[in-house]
Amino acid sequence: MSRLALGLDDGCLAGTRGSAGFTLIELMVTLAVLAVLLGIAIPSFTDVTLSSKLRSQANDLVAGATLARSEAIKRNQPVTLCASANGSTCASSGGWHQGWIVRGSTGTVIQRHPASPSGFLISSSVHSIAFQPTGTASASAVLKVCRASPDEGDQERLVSLSLTGRPSVSKTTAGECP
Repeated sequence: MSRLALGLDDGCLAGTRGSAGFTLIELMVTLAVLAVLLGIAIPSFTDVTLSSKLRSQANDLVAGATLARSEAIKRNQPVTLCASANGSTCASSGGWHQGWIVRGSTGTVIQRHPASPSGFLISSSVHSIAFQPTGTASASAVLKVCRASPDEGDQERLVSLSLTGRPSVSKTTAGECP
């Protein structure tokens, strides 16, 4: 029997093409769809990343306040959460975004937190909060965590410390980032 009678022609079945892959037009359409999808997704991803960093800054403050409170109870001595630019002493001026520390009554630093990432601010009228051995705070305080860029005042978190010493976080969009 001949190859033509069997339907074989140079190793290919009759009626099929010998080429495989994508045409140039198919490739261009795929790239155009991909470009549109990326154009939509990238700005949204940036907002998610910035929102995550904002939430992280607020949660770090809550963790610091919780640590200060628990250390005060454990040590049976006052422990202070305060703004600190140098990481060793409490600052009487400047913002919490420059860094903060948890400090024992003897002056030993229990925890240091570095400055906030660029574009993030933490502000409050209070520069330090002392936690008593009973777990209560010396004063109630509200620390505003916000991002100054790209949209000023677009996202904020308020970290509230009550007189009982318990921290809480609330989300707000009303206001400006100082």
